[in-house]
Amino acid sequence: MAPSGSRSIKKGCQRVLYWIPVLFIALIVAWSYYAYVLQLCIASIEQTGEKVIYLLVYHVIFILFVWAYWQTIFTRPMNPLKEFHLSYSDKELLEREDRGESQQEIFRRIARELPIYTRTNSGAIRFCDRCQLLKPDRCHHCSVCDKCILKMDHHCPWVNNCVGFSNYKFFMLFLVYSLLYCLFITATDLQYFIKFWLNGLPDTQAKFHILFLFFSASMFSVSLASLFIYHCWLVCKNRSTLEAVRAPVFRHGTDKNGFSLGCSKNFRQVFGDEVKYWPIPVFSGLGDGCSFPACLVNLDPEQPSSPTGSNPANKSAAEGRQFPSKPLTESQSRLLTSTPSWSEGDSATDKDRKGASNPVLTIENEA
Repeated sequence: MAPSGSRSIKKGCQRVLYWIPVLFIALIVAWSYYAYVLQLCIASIEQTGEKVIYLLVYHVIFILFVWAYWQTIFTRPMNPLKEFHLSYSDKELLEREDRGESQQEIFRRIARELPIYTRTNSGAIRFCDRCQLLKPDRCHHCSVCDKCILKMDHHCPWVNNCVGFSNYKFFMLFLVYSLLYCLFITATDLQYFIKFWLNGLPDTQAKFHILFLFFSASMFSVSLASLFIYHCWLVCKNRSTLEAVRAPVFRHGTDKNGFSLGCSKNFRQVFGDEVKYWPIPVFSGLGDGCSFPACLVNLDPEQPSSPTGSNPANKSAAEGRQFPSKPLTESQSRLLTSTPSWSEGDSATDKDRKGASNPVLTIENEA
C-alpha cells in the first residue's frame, strides 16, 4: 500500500505543478488588464474619445483572447476510438505469442479493417504498449497525459494540455488573439511610453505601469509572432509539430507531404468550410481525428480499397463524436472532391454516410 500511496501523492504534486505556467499567464493577463484599463485609459488618457475607442477595441480583443485560451486549456484531447483498441481475445493471443514477427502478424490482421496507413521507421504497425491499441494515423502517446492523443501536435505547458485534433484550432486562435492583444497594447501605449522618458506624465504610480506594460507587451509580441508564423506554416503544409520533426512513414517510405492537400484544403481541414466560424473559438474542423485524406504514391495493398466504405471506426465516430456532425459530412466531401486529378475510392457511396469520410487519394506513377 505504501508504494501505491506514494505514487498517488507524487502524481498529485505533479498535477499541481503543471498548473504553475497557466497561473503565471493568468496573473500576467490580470495585471495587464489592471494596468491598461485603470492606469492607462482611465487615469492617464485625458481625451474622452480616445479613451472610449481604446477601451472598446481592447475589450473585444481581450474577450476573444481569454475565450480562445480557455478553450485550449479545457477542451479534452480526443483519444482513439474503441475499434483501435485490442479486444480481450487479441490481448490473450498477443500474450501467448513471442514478441516479433508473430505479433506483427496479429497487428496486421487487425489493421486490415482499420484506416491505418502510417508505419514505424522499420515498417511495422504502430502499436502503443501502454494504451494497448493500434495507433491511428497522426496519433501519438503523450508521456505527460499518459494517453494516446489524436493528431497530437505537442504538449503545451502554458495551457497544461495536449494540443491535438480537438483543440488545435483553439490553439491557433489563442496565438492570433494573444498576438493582437500584445500588439494593440504596444501600439496604443507607445506615445505614453515616450512621454515617460520626456517627463510628460504626472508623477504617479501609473507611469511605472505604463513603462512595464510597454516592455512586457512588446517582448511577448516578438515571441508570439515567431510561434504564430511557425504554426501558420504547419497549417499550410498540413503537418503537426511532431511531423515537422519526424516525417510520417507510409508503406512506400517517408513522406513529409503525405497528408498535404494544398494550402486551401489544409487550412479548411483545421478551420472548416464555414467562414463565420473561423474567428470564433468553437470547433468547426473537418474529420473525426482517426483518419485523414492522404496523398499516397502507392496504395497500401494490405488495406481495403475503400477504407471508409465499411469501416466500423467511422460509424462509431459518427455515433459518439463530441463535435457538431453537420459540417463534417458535407464540407469534408467538398474538401476531397474539388480536385478532379485525384481519384477517390468509393466517395460516391460514402457521401450519404454519417461520419467523416476518409478516401485515400492516389497519384498514379508515370512509367
